Amino acid sequence: MSLPYDKQVAVVTGGSSGIGLATVRLLLEQGGSVAFCARGESRLNDVAAVLARDFGASRILWKAFSVLEPEAVNAFAAEVEARFGKVDLLVNNAGQGRVSTFANTSDDDWRAEYELKLFSQIRPIRAFQPMLVASKGAIVAVNSLLAYQPEKHMVCTASARAGVQNLLKSLSIELAPAVRVNSVLLGLIGSGQWTRRFAERPDQSVSREEWYANLARDKGIPLGRLGDAAEAAAAIAFLGSRAASYITGAQLDVSGGLSRHI
Repeated sequence: MSLPYDKQVAVVTGGSSGIGLATVRLLLEQGGSVAFCARGESRLNDVAAVLARDFGASRILWKAFSVLEPEAVNAFAAEVEARFGKVDLLVNNAGQGRVSTFANTSDDDWRAEYELKLFSQIRPIRAFQPMLVASKGAIVAVNSLLAYQPEKHMVCTASARAGVQNLLKSLSIELAPAVRVNSVLLGLIGSGQWTRRFAERPDQSVSREEWYANLARDKGIPLGRLGDAAEAAAAIAFLGSRAASYITGAQLDVSGGLSRHI
């Protein structure tokens, strides 16, 4: 299905790698313009150069900063408005998970995780809300299956992600009918942290294909494999498009069947 993104403007946080980058590229392929940000300036500039070559510099805007810095987020919103004049879609692509149990999670770790997960949603939504309201746009948050199905070794992240899901449900009511608010709940996607864990595998002779297959089997994923960043991006793009115009307050499970909650 070709999604109607022509002449649409999207903002993607965490857009320089993994699911964020796959989303940026897909939205550009569908005819939209995209402003994206990430913390690492060098990688961000490299990615922007490739995207400008492939889609044209006039359709992209990028800036390196942390979404936990309110002044930087607000400045980025002003730049996006000056450049494109509107925003139709905000994709909040929150950071990676923290591996920890209750016993070894310190107070500072709890505070840092809650700040990252919640304020990486709150600050961009605050900054872009006026433009989203004006365009009757949409917000799509990248969240995790952990919000409903916690793992004992990720107690801190799971708790924070549940809080994010509650926040999004509240916002879907408060911002209606002007702005739709939805989320994707990701299972194991073969990018980001899993790429790093593969690189750090104890047995370096195990191939990527074999390691991922073993992981999918051990985790009990019914589809028998990890997801791809492009598959997550497709779900995000659908929820943010006019094709999902009567969907708000919902979550789309992108986990290969790993979810066990109803």
